Amino acid sequence: MRLGVLDIGSNTVHLLLVDAHPGARPVAFASHKRPLSLVQYLDGDGNINDAGQHELIEFVLEAWEFAASHKAEDLLAFCTSAIREATNGPEVLARVKHETTVTLQELTGSEEASMTFFAVRRWYGWGAGPILDLDIGGGSFEMAYGTDELPEFATSVPLGASRLTRDWLHDDPPSAKSVKELRRYIRSTLKPVVRNFHELGRANLVAGTSKTFRSLARIAGAAPSGAGPYVKRELHAADLGLWAQRISAMTVEDRLYLPGVSDARARQLLAGALVAEAALELFEFPKMEICPWALREGLILRRLDQLVFEEALDPAPHVGKRKKDKSKKKAGKDGGKATDTDEDQPHIRDFPVPVNTPAPAPIPAPVAGGLAS
Repeated sequence: MRLGVLDIGSNTVHLLLVDAHPGARPVAFASHKRPLSLVQYLDGDGNINDAGQHELIEFVLEAWEFAASHKAEDLLAFCTSAIREATNGPEVLARVKHETTVTLQELTGSEEASMTFFAVRRWYGWGAGPILDLDIGGGSFEMAYGTDELPEFATSVPLGASRLTRDWLHDDPPSAKSVKELRRYIRSTLKPVVRNFHELGRANLVAGTSKTFRSLARIAGAAPSGAGPYVKRELHAADLGLWAQRISAMTVEDRLYLPGVSDARARQLLAGALVAEAALELFEFPKMEICPWALREGLILRRLDQLVFEEALDPAPHVGKRKKDKSKKKAGKDGGKATDTDEDQPHIRDFPVPVNTPAPAPIPAPVAGGLAS
């Protein structure tokens, strides 16, 4: 079936459509996104102003029509810290629902961290052992640790790259004093949180799951996205320290010449590098792996599990089929064409949905030519 995930983030708004079946990995079908930094639309009281709300509603309508035109059967719509932490967040969500009929589900920081961890676990599997996942967003920084599909501990702190850039790095390039003060703030915020993780044990694998980590790894020499998701990409603490120092001396325009850095991310790149550097230092790990799956994939996989449990969806055509053996075919009547026996057909069992975090609530499937009422 074709599933859609509408992600209202702090830096971009993104609709991802995937073809997904039980027992098969989700395969991207189409994508529709654009930069939208809702943090930049906050007024002095922390409210998203009318211009920001208008941009958001316009994109939600675009995304809805895009999903409908590509025959999406199910759509999950969610928002993260940009709306979660806005003073008028509930009013914004109500207005979006009223003007578009789309219900945006607001994820808490721990839910966001948990669903991202869920995707990471599915990507690396049980053989990875205990995993620590780190995700730097625009408004917040999520961390999660565990040995199971869902983390033992998941949390979020207000160390998003866009937020820190807005609050601390006003000059271009930033002053040495502002960088020093931001380093101190990041470490003072992270230290008490990291102590909670140390009590749980040490991870076998540290994964980075955000665009910020992917950009930093690319700058440090990792393979470009065009090389595909199966190429191993790592980000080393030593490289982070070196590049954080270099980026701090660069203007935003200069950063655009670095590999993998877009217009939308160039300004906040330094703040992201400082958070990443501090995290690896405080968690005492020399490197991390870049995971291609993150929050959107976690929600898709979660939803797919839920649909299997509720409706016993059929798996993908190729899943569970054994190699055909001519000796196990039955000849048809009158010597007709042989047909497969029942044991060659795929079978899937219902299984319970993971617990501890609420399943995303779907909205009605989009209909061609307009919005569902």
